[in-house]
Amino acid sequence: MSDLYGSAYAPTRERAQVSTTTLFGQVMFLVGLAIGFLAVGSLVGRDLEFGTARILGFVAIGMLFAQSFVEPLRRGALGMGWLFALALILGLSLGPVLDFYAQSDPATVTQAAGGTALITLGMGAYGLSTSKDLARWIRPLCFAMLGLFAISLLLLLFGSGGSPLLSLAVLGVSSALLIVDFNYVRRHATEDDVIWLATGIFVSIVNIFLSLLNLLRN
Repeated sequence: MSDLYGSAYAPTRERAQVSTTTLFGQVMFLVGLAIGFLAVGSLVGRDLEFGTARILGFVAIGMLFAQSFVEPLRRGALGMGWLFALALILGLSLGPVLDFYAQSDPATVTQAAGGTALITLGMGAYGLSTSKDLARWIRPLCFAMLGLFAISLLLLLFGSGGSPLLSLAVLGVSSALLIVDFNYVRRHATEDDVIWLATGIFVSIVNIFLSLLNLLRN
């Protein structure tokens, strides 16, 4: 059985003749579109009942796990559509929670968004610039990220952001995975890897934002 990252990494695989700059641009373009779908979903879903939002949260978790283990969901038009649908449904599920924060404590939302941008830039820069090959860390960090994402999202949807220690764990794992993903883009990625790399970076960014939101609220 293959996972989101394990099956993609093959050190002996011949790399397609596509520049790192082009691959990086493709990955980040998809990440930006996914964040856009997330934002639209959160705006549309801000008036949803919390029960409906929780159901959609379970759907988003299921979609992420499905993509992790079903290879066609990580390739081509199907994979791209799956990523955008995941982002939209995740946004819908977070709509009521983010609306509550925006109404009651907008400064916290702004600070969390700013912190997320800074962490993403810093981790991405390090991952692209380091001379080390970090691909061996993809598999364990991927599984850790999937588990922590599910736990943190469910806690948030059920009215508790979780303990600060859990948020710090999510923040640490997601930041480390950003480093590894960007490092993989530089050293090993081909055009076949663009969608699953974009998914990993997108989910890490969401994890970081939700963790900072919980930490700043506390």
